[in-house]
Amino acid sequence: MIPVALTIAGSDSSGGAGIQADLKTFAAFGVYGASVITALTAQNTVGVRAVAEVEPEFIGAQIDAVCDDLGVLAAKTGMLANAAVIEKVAVHVRAQRLANLVVDPVIVAASGDQLLARDAVRMLKYALFPPAVLITPNIREAEILAGCAVRTADDMREAARRLVTMGARAVLVTGGALEGDALDVFFDGRTMRDFRAPRVAVGRAHGAGCTLSAAIAASMARGLGLEDAIALAKQYVTHALETAPEIGHGSRPLNHLVGSFPADVATPR
Repeated sequence: MIPVALTIAGSDSSGGAGIQADLKTFAAFGVYGASVITALTAQNTVGVRAVAEVEPEFIGAQIDAVCDDLGVLAAKTGMLANAAVIEKVAVHVRAQRLANLVVDPVIVAASGDQLLARDAVRMLKYALFPPAVLITPNIREAEILAGCAVRTADDMREAARRLVTMGARAVLVTGGALEGDALDVFFDGRTMRDFRAPRVAVGRAHGAGCTLSAAIAASMARGLGLEDAIALAKQYVTHALETAPEIGHGSRPLNHLVGSFPADVATPR
């Protein structure tokens, strides 16, 4: 039986991030991908030109339609356009008892565009941190969420600690924008762990955060524990960056076709 994962996120018209990146990643991991679209964006690798938000009630209807029919083993959220959307998603996530929820707090785009208003950031922390098994902010998002500067590895660890005290069950602060190795810092209130990989010189990447969170969710849908899922997802993203195609004139999209889920890891039935 093929495992099912669900992405609750915005649509990226250029195909490099959002729903499109998530579904490509699910497929690369041998996972059946379902989707709930929260917003439509007119964007490319250079930036976001326009956003059309989906009504919260319709977002909730999408979640229920998928979960009432498909056995969703893991889910992730991406772009949630406003506080009302976040609240609606949280209500339905809890009602459907979605397991293995990864929250990618999409607050700032790779281009630097601010995607989430202040009241929505507050709602994100209040409503979606508690049901999530993991949140995956980048360093700029960690600064906004934790309320502290994040410039070093120690800053990343402090931000992770703060976010756990705010109600997150586990945090992975991704430090792709820092110098040196590509360092991500994990903390779950007990274990502090560094995940490192050689830095891939591609300039700005388009959709790396979406891809990482989707890969973590897909790995958990295939039966991996959280830390093992993070390690495999980071390996996948590194390879996807190493082979990233030269498409567009801005941030470079990843190659989601690289790699596959290890055949010797059992799939839950």
